[in-house]
Amino acid sequence: MIDADRIVYLNGEFLRLADAKISVLDRGFIYGDGVYEVVPVYGRKPFRMPQHLARLARTLEGVRLADPHPGRWPALIGELVARQPFDDQAVYLQITRGVAKRDHAFPTGVAPTVFMMSNPLALPSRDLVERGAAVVTSEDNRWLRCDLKTTSLIGNVLMRQYAADHDAIETVMFRDGYLTEASASNVLVVRNGTVIAPPKDNLILPGITYDATLEIAQAANVPLEVRPVSRDEAMGADEMWLSSSSKEVLAVTRVDGRAFGSGEPGPVFHRVYEAFQARKRG
Repeated sequence: MIDADRIVYLNGEFLRLADAKISVLDRGFIYGDGVYEVVPVYGRKPFRMPQHLARLARTLEGVRLADPHPGRWPALIGELVARQPFDDQAVYLQITRGVAKRDHAFPTGVAPTVFMMSNPLALPSRDLVERGAAVVTSEDNRWLRCDLKTTSLIGNVLMRQYAADHDAIETVMFRDGYLTEASASNVLVVRNGTVIAPPKDNLILPGITYDATLEIAQAANVPLEVRPVSRDEAMGADEMWLSSSSKEVLAVTRVDGRAFGSGEPGPVFHRVYEAFQARKRG
């Protein structure tokens, strides 16, 4: 249910969600010509905000859109967080190229549209953490700049719906026989006690939680490898994990309707998950 009285930010103003309006000619609506970022907040404290803002800056540069609030994001996010009635939050911010006549080429002299909202941070239930998640697999047929966090997400939407159609939480994707990511998560595997992660390139989103998970695993003295992971290697791994701001780190225990690995979250997952919980509150 949408809370129409929740306070959001739109183009320099904090206002009720019900009062926030944009033009139908906004390029974010017409073309998906925009970028976004999601910052998790624990106890009203943003988690790894410098890393999230660095990714936002990189995406803005990648789509040739000037940062409309250089240096101001921490203060704006902080004020938005303070205006919410809940402590653990997911701050969503979106920047589009603004309102202009419909023409594929970039408009000139147009102010970008800047929108931010914050929702309660919905994390996996304790039951899901303890029993693990079900996923399905598919060929990755999206575009070749998956490293940019843009609002043009129809490929990811279709993959996420494919998972929903099969009573799964995610679709794990492979391109040319190698693991890329899931529709809204990064994917890591464990073989013989070693965490193995696909390298960050143009085919996967450089996940902030992906980085946090690797850092936490390293601090817990878990061996790590960052390298290409073949489909056979991924499907034959001892453990598979999803990582994202909303999932943190989550074990996969069913793939394509069959038990994966031991059929329950593995020992390396439990070790890293507990370390993650300690880190986020620290």
